[in-house]
Amino acid sequence: MKLSRSVLFLTIAALFAFASISFAQDNSKAAAGSSAMLEKKIMKTIENLPNYGVFDHISFALNDNGAVTLSGKVLSLGTSSLAKKAVEKLPGVTSVVNNIQDLNSNAADDHIRIQMLRTLAPQPVIGGLLQEPNPSVRIIVENGRVSLEGWVANKSQKDTIYILASGVPGVFKVTNDLRVGKPFSV
Repeated sequence: MKLSRSVLFLTIAALFAFASISFAQDNSKAAAGSSAMLEKKIMKTIENLPNYGVFDHISFALNDNGAVTLSGKVLSLGTSSLAKKAVEKLPGVTSVVNNIQDLNSNAADDHIRIQMLRTLAPQPVIGGLLQEPNPSVRIIVENGRVSLEGWVANKSQKDTIYILASGVPGVFKVTNDLRVGKPFSV
């Protein structure tokens, strides 16, 4: 009788231990899932900002407690503050640090921007990547230096954009930060 009670007690204890481990794993999966959903919401919020165009790039980092750090460079006036305000309103976001830099418009950089579009947009395979709204490739021009940001479908597109951008008159340097793949599957 004592042996069967001991076995019964050990069995019940093992079941409780297993259940609590399973519950903890489910909670961590739920937290990871909610974090991924919040990241998608933040990305969608940024993409839907008015005036967020091909010459703007905003990225973000989300930590475990819901704090968001925005970074990047924007040419469109007011986009930096709009991004901060829009992300602050999202459920699950506890705070927002705005490290987005506003770019100055000057004649030389504006000329490079126009030439970039004239060079890249007519290309059959890559021109569509620059189309508004929400282009997948973004061109950041600052003091004659160009940074290519965003997403392309393959390495060939990435290399072609880089080569064409490097040939635009007035450009001192091109940094190719394009990524191959999809940013988020929505």
